[in-house]
Amino acid sequence: MVSGLILLAADDPAALASFYAALLEVEAKPGRDHQHWRLNWPAGGKLEIYAPSRNRPQPRQAGRLALGLQCRSDGADPLVVLQSWLAVCAALGATLLEAPRRETFGVEAWLGDPEGNRLLLLVASSPEVPAKDSSLSPSPSVQEAQ
Repeated sequence: MVSGLILLAADDPAALASFYAALLEVEAKPGRDHQHWRLNWPAGGKLEIYAPSRNRPQPRQAGRLALGLQCRSDGADPLVVLQSWLAVCAALGATLLEAPRRETFGVEAWLGDPEGNRLLLLVASSPEVPAKDSSLSPSPSVQEAQ
């Protein structure tokens, strides 16, 4: 049987595991050693956070691969739901990379986690919440990356 894993290299695996545990509302569990942590991923499988080997370093890099988290607005304005979520992320050390943007499917915002990995937050619209302008003001509690 094959199971899914999401691997994330980190300079400080314990701190990054704490960030994602708080955001996902799950427990971070120690992995194979003190530099390895495991969390249950909402869609199934595990998020594994580890310190890369000194013999095979994993440099930070921008790319097209990102972690993404989604919730439904359940009748509320998706922007209000997203703004609340962004405030939680800011308190946990995330940085706003792109201001919230309303799309036909809901409202999204791109963040950097505490180590700079790209993270998409998406609040899917309920059918009764109409789409509005495509660009919105960022949450005052989340500071944009400099």
